[in-house]
Amino acid sequence: MVEFNQEFNVFQKALKIDDPWYVIDYELNQNEQILNVYLDFKRGATFTCPHCGDSHAKVHDIVDDNRTWRHLNFWQYTTYLHARHPRVKCELCGKIRTVLVEWSRQSSGFTWFFEAEVMELMKEMPVAAVARKVGEHDTRLWRVFHYYVDRAMNQLDFSTTSRMAIDETSSRRGHEYVTLFVDIDTKTVMFATEGKGSHGLRTFSDFLQEKEINPENIKEICSDMSPAFIKGVEDEFPNAHITFDKFHVMKLVNEALDQVRRQEQNEQPGLKKTRFLWLKNQKNLTAEQHESVLKLKDTNLKTARAYRIKLSLQNMWTKSNLFAPFYFNEWYNWAIRSQLEPIIKVAQTIKKHEKGILRWFESKMTNGLLEGINSLVQAAKRKARGYRTTKNFIAMIYAIANKLRIRVEPYRLG
Repeated sequence: MVEFNQEFNVFQKALKIDDPWYVIDYELNQNEQILNVYLDFKRGATFTCPHCGDSHAKVHDIVDDNRTWRHLNFWQYTTYLHARHPRVKCELCGKIRTVLVEWSRQSSGFTWFFEAEVMELMKEMPVAAVARKVGEHDTRLWRVFHYYVDRAMNQLDFSTTSRMAIDETSSRRGHEYVTLFVDIDTKTVMFATEGKGSHGLRTFSDFLQEKEINPENIKEICSDMSPAFIKGVEDEFPNAHITFDKFHVMKLVNEALDQVRRQEQNEQPGLKKTRFLWLKNQKNLTAEQHESVLKLKDTNLKTARAYRIKLSLQNMWTKSNLFAPFYFNEWYNWAIRSQLEPIIKVAQTIKKHEKGILRWFESKMTNGLLEGINSLVQAAKRKARGYRTTKNFIAMIYAIANKLRIRVEPYRLG
């Protein structure tokens, strides 16, 4: 066996290779712009047992005569490390285990330095772009990304979570969705799963139990009025109160209002191109738009009547906890007598969910946070032009929404 050669000292120091490992040789292929660096361990070397941590485990055999790891480029050259990969037999615990090398994590084809570099790049660039930049297939880089995101997520503590919100975001075209479960108080995406509806609630309950967290710890849940969500909460989280997202409630009323406008504009051409005047919050109207709405809202137009009903419900959220139920009943009676079919239908829907809607006055929970998260992840998805798999999309949701502090750190051997 060739012993340490001073000629390779620059590689030894640059790679931060410690005893008993050393650089034995290198090969520079200028045509293919590849640098191969060969490592070996000293005769009679002992290693740390990966099972029990004893630092004097002797080499038992070689599991791979030429294991290869991709490293950061040296200058313009794509660089690979090569080494015999030994197994040790530990006299202390009696186990035979493959040595954990100091320059790479177990089962990875990359060095720590390379993984740290690509993880920094993946914070700023789509994974496909990073793959082109470093000359690796994006599937290999996704494996690295999943490893560090999973590790960071496993370090989060949800044992005190009691209030959460549920919503869905589209994963790709064709009505494919991912359901998000968010801790309202810490603003953390606890879990995401493919699909939507009651199945997602069951999967989330299983996730909590795997973490040794009792689903009964969840006392408050905010969601839209999806029957599947409601059933899932009732089945899996029987101790939880449901708050129906007030923005979702107002969205339903806005849709009913717009139906009235579209029906009426056939008889009232002046209503054309006024859609956003009726749907926007008053505080978001320009001065000119506000003046236009003021001229219209007190007229005998059916749309104006539907608009006043909408404003009345919107005003409910400013009332006190004690007065809100009375206000709601007054609003419902007005809406149900409005003779506006879309308004009557939405009022009936809202009445069915009265308890969950009025729960807001106790919980003050909304899905506004999830709307912000949805905007972030959809922007990332557009930038990346989509993700190869839903699993990749979920990992990116965790990284972006939770602003994970991903740290690539080498093993501490010995």
